[in-house]
Amino acid sequence: MNKSKFGRPFWSAIVVIFIWFGASGVFGPLFGSLSSVQTNDQESFLPASAESTIASREIAKFSDQNNIQLPALILFEGDVTQEKIIEVNAWLQSIPNKKIEKSDKTIGEFLTQGQPVVAYPSQDGKAILGSIPISLEAAGAQLENKEPVLPVIIKTIRDGVAEYSKNANWATSVTGPGAILGDLFGAFGGIDSTLLLTTLGVVSIILILVYRSPILWILPLVSAVFALSTAGGIIYLLAKAKALTLSGQSQGILSVLVLGAATDYALLLISRYREELHHHESVVDSMRVAYKGTFEPILASGLTVIAGLLVLLLSDLKGNQSLGPVGAIGIAASMVTILTLLPALLVVFGRWIFWPRIPKFDDRNAQLEGFWAKVGNLVARRPKPLAISTAVVLLILAGFSTTLKADGLSTTQAFTGKIDSVVGQEKLLKHFPGGQGQPTEIVVNQSSAEAVASAVSAISGVASIDYLRAGIELPGQPQPPIKVVQDKVILNATLDFAPDSEAARKLIPKIREVAKSVDKSVLVGGGSAVNYDVDVAAQHDNRTIIPIVLILIALILTVLLRSILAGAILLATVVLSYFATIGVCQLVFEHIFNFPGADTSFPLFAFIFLVALGIDYNIFLMTRVREESIRRGTREGVIRGLTVTGGVITSAGIVLAATFAVLGVLPLVFLAELGFAVGFGVLLDTIVVRSLLVPSIVRIMGKKIWWPSKLEN
Repeated sequence: MNKSKFGRPFWSAIVVIFIWFGASGVFGPLFGSLSSVQTNDQESFLPASAESTIASREIAKFSDQNNIQLPALILFEGDVTQEKIIEVNAWLQSIPNKKIEKSDKTIGEFLTQGQPVVAYPSQDGKAILGSIPISLEAAGAQLENKEPVLPVIIKTIRDGVAEYSKNANWATSVTGPGAILGDLFGAFGGIDSTLLLTTLGVVSIILILVYRSPILWILPLVSAVFALSTAGGIIYLLAKAKALTLSGQSQGILSVLVLGAATDYALLLISRYREELHHHESVVDSMRVAYKGTFEPILASGLTVIAGLLVLLLSDLKGNQSLGPVGAIGIAASMVTILTLLPALLVVFGRWIFWPRIPKFDDRNAQLEGFWAKVGNLVARRPKPLAISTAVVLLILAGFSTTLKADGLSTTQAFTGKIDSVVGQEKLLKHFPGGQGQPTEIVVNQSSAEAVASAVSAISGVASIDYLRAGIELPGQPQPPIKVVQDKVILNATLDFAPDSEAARKLIPKIREVAKSVDKSVLVGGGSAVNYDVDVAAQHDNRTIIPIVLILIALILTVLLRSILAGAILLATVVLSYFATIGVCQLVFEHIFNFPGADTSFPLFAFIFLVALGIDYNIFLMTRVREESIRRGTREGVIRGLTVTGGVITSAGIVLAATFAVLGVLPLVFLAELGFAVGFGVLLDTIVVRSLLVPSIVRIMGKKIWWPSKLEN
């Protein structure tokens, strides 16, 4: 036994472990409640200056408190008669009295007050459309078990509709804004269980294969879980205090980001620790040297990702702003955990934790043998052909990036499968105008309302236009009066297209232009306008944030490597890898996955993760190359650095790629696309850019790579 094992370093490690277990006891339960503080309302993510945001404040004045609705639409397809219309309307009156699953509450407690549950026939006589006026507040309400109430309401309605339609010979679907949002909430509900468990399973399998040890893999996994629970607990407290906004999307990315990053850092530390155990008899001395060699690259890597994420605070979209601090807290927790808890665990358990491949004190470096030694020899012999060929391949792939269709996805296109609300929306278009139930709302002075209505109704794509009235028009009853508030009225423009479709979004600027040509004070809001303003804000973010992130990463690399030229070259290789990845994404999304396109935020999110995370592997490589170059010269140092870091960096890349690929288990196109992009991009960085392109460039340039600092050749 090592004589220093029970000295001061050992007991210090024990104290660190106890502190972490205490912190886990505090933050763990909070992490379990993280979904309860989510906000997924798209409108709330827009900047206050967006026209649809300003319009929504004006529109709210026309509704009594708690009177804004998020309708669920029930489509009944079949031959329509007057008797069937009466029968369907009579059955719909039972909906408010139905008890919600997992609760003693009824659906009626979550409906908009004063709004009737009513059904209308289609003009073609082939369908009836029922409307359930769910209150907007239901979107943020929770059941007693902390589950969001909206998906449970929608499931209860679907179960009731299925039972009724079976006996009444109707083909039915539950769709509309309420159902689509409920299905979206349900998809994010998988974050707590499906996504997290799948990610942990994937990471566990990879770690077992990497270490070929029945025990060692547990330590980095436990450390990563501690990092995730700590980050989740801190984010829960901040979200509950309204200090930040947490979306389901941000929470999903948080899990894979923390588990992936923490495992990457753990792999780097353990690899260097194993290497030093061959050179030092004491585990404490081995850890001290390993810690010194990995602290700087882990810190630089983490700060690079944090800097990239925090730039998202400059975003016009609050959803992007949300991911900035959420992701930054996750990366910070990963760094702190791996730099404190994991070293303590490794020191306490000693050499035997590596069983059955226990490293002996024999001054041998097994990393200089095997596959990566052959790769190093290849780079040493043929650096120019390797650099040119890999750069050409990346440039060809990058050329396809210009064809990526990132014009945004409708809510129905957001799902990877055909769920009921999506199918129902498609069927709805066969019988009713696409915007039925969710019109574009135009706030206008009463004096110019007729002129605005006339001008807007002439626009191709506007199916009908009518005033907002002080009540619901019922069959056989007089039309309610127009509602007027502060000499303003609302014109409801029903579009020919689904309100969240690309066609509807593209119609908004035309509607605004025509309406404002009559009355400059007009405000155009509603769901389609919100979606259009989100796209505009996302495009602004792409133009603004990406250059700032590039500048920040260039500065960090320059400081870390003490070289302007090395920083610039590394950044250029990662940017090239990013565009090559986007090119591959375009080919895969269109020709293999058959996705309709990509969200407007996809290029930005892919850039943040690919560039910020992709640069990590160059940091891990080049910090070791610089260390070796001081002793051996640059041309020999790069081969040595590549050889000794090849296995661990490739393993880290596989872990991170696999964790992001797990996003595909959620039935959401955006997360599936982001998971593929980051997964493929990380593998491209580790296997091609870091293994071949960068070492070849350094080998060719020699000591010039360190300009303006000086290292011996």
